[in-house]
Amino acid sequence: METTADILNALFTWEGWRETRSLDIITTVLGLAYILLEYKASIWLWLVGFVMQALDIVLYYDKGLYADCGMEFYYIAMTVYGFLNWKFHLHGAPTEDGSGQKETPITHFKRSLILPWTVATLAIWATIWWLLVTYTDSRVPIADSFTTALSFVGVWALARKYLEQWLIWIAVDIVTCALYFYKDIPFKASLYGLYVVIAVLGYRKWRLMMHNAEPQ
Repeated sequence: METTADILNALFTWEGWRETRSLDIITTVLGLAYILLEYKASIWLWLVGFVMQALDIVLYYDKGLYADCGMEFYYIAMTVYGFLNWKFHLHGAPTEDGSGQKETPITHFKRSLILPWTVATLAIWATIWWLLVTYTDSRVPIADSFTTALSFVGVWALARKYLEQWLIWIAVDIVTCALYFYKDIPFKASLYGLYVVIAVLGYRKWRLMMHNAEPQ
């Protein structure tokens, strides 16, 4: 029979964390905060995202989602870039919000970037797929590599504050939701199901914010 000391010891060891799904729950809560901040176009999303991504590296590696695990390192790099762009307006002239503060404007994804990013995404998908099949024991190489490849452009588009980044995430979130239920990460899977709904609402909100910011 387990004593109280045994239970407490299990909770505060790596095995205990795995058994109680602590990482799954914690990253789910952080992910919810992240998407809500993204919905509001708040710069604080980048800080929350940094913490979430660091924990996701551990979670995904443990679950054998190697492409997703590797993707988190790219996410961290883009988090730094996104924060700097939103804070210091690296691209485009800043606009004023309701309080008179300067902020990076929401804009459309440039048409000139659609073809190169499409080619790059397909190339990344094929490359990651091959790497997973050749060098790992992944049982979901197609879906894992697809969401990873598409996320490359999604997080970049978010960092550039493009409206259409929401459309990219809708596709990613639908596939990821199904994938995570399959890989037994139920809390995270449920979060991605919610992400789909919030992404649709976020697209509408950002489009309205962009329209209101345009010179009349």
